[in-house]
Amino acid sequence: MRFYTTTALLIALTGTIGGQSSGAASATATGIALNAPWKVAVYQLARSTFKHPAWGWQHSERNYRVALALAQGDGLKLDDDVLFAAAFLHDLGAFQPCADPKMEHGDCAALSSAAILRSAGFPMQKYAAVAAAERGHMYYRDPGTQPEAIVLHDADSLDFLGAIGAARMLSLTGSAKPDFAGAVKSLRSFLNDIPPKLVTRTARAMGAVRVTELRQFLDALDRESFNGTAM
Repeated sequence: MRFYTTTALLIALTGTIGGQSSGAASATATGIALNAPWKVAVYQLARSTFKHPAWGWQHSERNYRVALALAQGDGLKLDDDVLFAAAFLHDLGAFQPCADPKMEHGDCAALSSAAILRSAGFPMQKYAAVAAAERGHMYYRDPGTQPEAIVLHDADSLDFLGAIGAARMLSLTGSAKPDFAGAVKSLRSFLNDIPPKLVTRTARAMGAVRVTELRQFLDALDRESFNGTAM
């Protein structure tokens, strides 16, 4: 994986701000409106630098959209600035190495994304809420009571289940890391570990569907690989 220093990310961000056409209407790949200059800059930074099959910019885009659906389903009122910033920068630690290699990557993002958002023109009075959502986004973390943190946590958790969860985990294997069986074992563990951690009612309902989907895939994979012995 390619890593970027804070300086390199800020240089890339400066380039996106300088190159943005002020008259052009813009949206993300899935139609999310980029209705503020800082959102344009952060999204372009993500598209240009956060490239990875499991936790690249596409994962962030899914998280943002699913989080909105969860909030709507549970009737939660969100600050869209907070959710957008946290969704697109929560895995920053996967691309920018932490000063402390033992630091959990959500904690690393909470420390590192401030400079990026400040340079982009983000309303920094909201940054504490962004940092809280970044810290709590993983399924094994407690997201607390902040609505943006709760829905990001649940959306990120759901991305480990279903067809997309299988695709993400299996994308991590290959000639450089030939541990296909290990990825399958992790997916099996998600079936039990993730559903109890989902907070919103809507995520629990979506999670039940994705658990069934993922279990069916894994069971078929087990059968077709001779009970996993030819994986």
